[in-house]
Amino acid sequence: MVKAKPAIVNLVIALGVGGLSAWLTRDAMAVYGTLRQPPLSPPGWVFPVVWTVLFVLMALAASMVWTAAAPGRDGALTLYGVRLLFNFLWTLLFFSAQKYGFALLWLVVLWVLILLTAVQFYRQTRPAGYLMLPYLLWVTFAGYLNAGVWLLNR
Repeated sequence: MVKAKPAIVNLVIALGVGGLSAWLTRDAMAVYGTLRQPPLSPPGWVFPVVWTVLFVLMALAASMVWTAAAPGRDGALTLYGVRLLFNFLWTLLFFSAQKYGFALLWLVVLWVLILLTAVQFYRQTRPAGYLMLPYLLWVTFAGYLNAGVWLLNR
């Protein structure tokens, strides 16, 4: 069950991080549009829609863990915070710094952090772990896109 106050706090944090990274990379999006893209690259409007949904899902998962009060909760939430920071920094590395190869390596670490977070969340409360799975799948797809951009634009 999702309680209102933890959900609101976590939504503000997750959407705030997502919004800040989008704002900081807004000028770099013009460069991204000029890059050669791998097959299956979605149109640009898909990214903010998908990321908003994912940030909402991860915030709801974090609020479930926050209120679960099970052993290991603090560690799971710390891992969640580290993963959120890695997600934020990947956006800057890929879009603003245009370090596509390094961003891909960073994304692999992010993927592992997401998997570990999902497992820890699942141990706290199963629905929270399941809510992290779309994010894991999207970052897997993002890895394909990141690798494609890196390979096609070297």
